Amino acid sequence: MSVARSVAAGPAGVAAALVGVGTAELLAGIFAPTSSPLASVGAIVIDLAPPWAKETMIGLFGTADKPALITLLVIVIASLAFPIGMLERRRPPFGTLLIAAFGVLGVFATASRPDAGLLATVPAAAGTVVAALVLRRILRGPRRTVYISPERAAAEAAQNGRIERRAFLRTAGVLSIAGIAAVAVGQWAGASARRARELIGSITLPKPSTAVSAVPADASFDIPGISPLITSNDAFYRIDTALVVPEIDPAEWSLRITGMVEEEIEISWDELLALPLEESYATLSCVSNEVGGDLISTAKWLGYPVRLLLQRARPLPDADMVLSISSDSFTAGTPIEALTDDRNAIVAVAMNGEPLPPEHGFPARLVVPGLYGYVSATKWVVELKVTRFDEVDAYWTQRGWGAKGPVKLSSRIDVARTDPDASSVTLAGVAWSPHVGISAVEVQIDDGEWQLAQLAGELTVDTWRQWRIDLTGVTGTHTATVRATDAEGMVQIATRQGVLPDGATGYDFLSFTI
Repeated sequence: MSVARSVAAGPAGVAAALVGVGTAELLAGIFAPTSSPLASVGAIVIDLAPPWAKETMIGLFGTADKPALITLLVIVIASLAFPIGMLERRRPPFGTLLIAAFGVLGVFATASRPDAGLLATVPAAAGTVVAALVLRRILRGPRRTVYISPERAAAEAAQNGRIERRAFLRTAGVLSIAGIAAVAVGQWAGASARRARELIGSITLPKPSTAVSAVPADASFDIPGISPLITSNDAFYRIDTALVVPEIDPAEWSLRITGMVEEEIEISWDELLALPLEESYATLSCVSNEVGGDLISTAKWLGYPVRLLLQRARPLPDADMVLSISSDSFTAGTPIEALTDDRNAIVAVAMNGEPLPPEHGFPARLVVPGLYGYVSATKWVVELKVTRFDEVDAYWTQRGWGAKGPVKLSSRIDVARTDPDASSVTLAGVAWSPHVGISAVEVQIDDGEWQLAQLAGELTVDTWRQWRIDLTGVTGTHTATVRATDAEGMVQIATRQGVLPDGATGYDFLSFTI
């Protein structure tokens, strides 16, 4: 068989693989979103990936890192399928057997998920069968018996060969597009978390026993482009390891407190809502937030203090960490003092006056001011295990991140609004040091003196604080740099450092021209 014909069989492999994956994703998205083979394989990739790979994905794609990973997996599958098509043409049925082998990996990935049900492997298995059938059908082609002279047969064979190649490539292309479309529809259907949203719509939140005051008028500047003091739910950043959002029925949910305690306890959803819930404002940020980055948001939360739950369980004196465990087996290790001091560390059930969105932890999650999310903000939380740092490593600390994760004092320039007629510029942004508070923000133009900015009123010490500065008599191109001082007198660290292992440091800057 010619090399050209063998290479031409590559698109058949790509088409078969994409149709198979599309079939699996469509079945999973419609009937069982947690059985998505792509999401299952992606979860394994995330677990095995080194920290630098995770940071690269977040740095390149931000909160779109999950769709980017799914897209990358589809590209890898298509790339591997090309030589499989060639192999099937040259050495049948070895290409089909390879597809079956990759299908077994998909089945294994879906079966290994912590929430895998009895039918979890059906989409991956069905997709494998479809891929194998499509590959064999495309490459088999039509069979004909020729009863004409050898010369005419050769001429017609050449002509038919050209027509068949065009038809072959057209078929492979159409099937590939159909497969990609099926993947997209399946991912959309699975990500929509329909059942969870239906359950959320039926929930009536209790009135808080302790309500926050309305946001003071002086706590926010009316400057277009500045970060809103309170982030809307749909704009709140999302970074986690869940490629498929868990769908949890509150009637089946409970929170267990286990480990080094005198009495293990378990609390149901109804019991949690019956407790005196408290409102509080808190700014949460991801350890992957680069200097000047947007992986940080603020919301009004409703929940029950973790310290009161721990009081009921009575931790043993030598315990120093609480390992929070998600329904999808993610873990975070939180210093026990951060859950028992005077900060508003809560098991949250609502966000900005609404039940938690599925993507942000419905039915319950942890909110702990002052700590990066990777050690505190566990979504879909189902267990709090009281333990010790020298006995247990949480998910990200196993991968080289710092154990305790206090949020670094930081500031950001959101906007530079220039007025060429007045030779003036208004610089504005936010600064944060959760559970400490901000006392000052300064701005430097080029290499000039540091100038004090105006601070908006403080909402709480657990939230970021807006700032602004109005400068006149400025023309040309300049660079503004910002730094903050916290309520304890500590000045923001100037040294530029990346996010590994426990958060970025350095000054944010922005260039502008008048």
